[in-house]
Amino acid sequence: MLEIGKTLVSLQLINSFFCCDLAACKGACCVEGDSGAPLSDEEISMLKEDFDKIQPFMTEAGVQAVKDQGVFVVDNDYDRVTPLIGGRECAFAVFDHGIASCAIEKAFEAKATALRKPVSCHLYPVRIRSYQQYDAVNYDEWHLCQPARQKGMEMGMPVYRFVREALIRKYGSEWYEQLDYAAQHLEITR
Repeated sequence: MLEIGKTLVSLQLINSFFCCDLAACKGACCVEGDSGAPLSDEEISMLKEDFDKIQPFMTEAGVQAVKDQGVFVVDNDYDRVTPLIGGRECAFAVFDHGIASCAIEKAFEAKATALRKPVSCHLYPVRIRSYQQYDAVNYDEWHLCQPARQKGMEMGMPVYRFVREALIRKYGSEWYEQLDYAAQHLEITR
């Protein structure tokens, strides 16, 4: 583990490789799993405020799921997460040629909302668990992401570099520079 500010970072972020291979996985992380994407207070507020602007980018089933359940639900772990359609895909998932992507991100790209997509999705395969004194920053190794691990290995892309932009979004550039420095130093001393 590395301690950076008020975070404990798993060394797996440095020692494991990852690069999404959407052609292979078809965006399975938007469809599979037992609950939706974790949401922060700020993201919930933005989803409520901008839902009318995001709605045109969603499927009819997704819009109906949000109208029925709200922009968030509380899952079995008592986390606030995006609602699901029929207990399966995220209500904000959209499909293009069989590949899932995010309606929120499409709305962001069209400048309809300032919310890019939930930071939990942007960070994936990194998962953060917040505790009173610190955040635990861990790598979530899911069997569905085997193609991403293979592609990451072929490209020599460590997990932390793959999610660079999302880590900076979450913790800032100074925090990321400390992580990158530590990773480079660890590589030199191996």
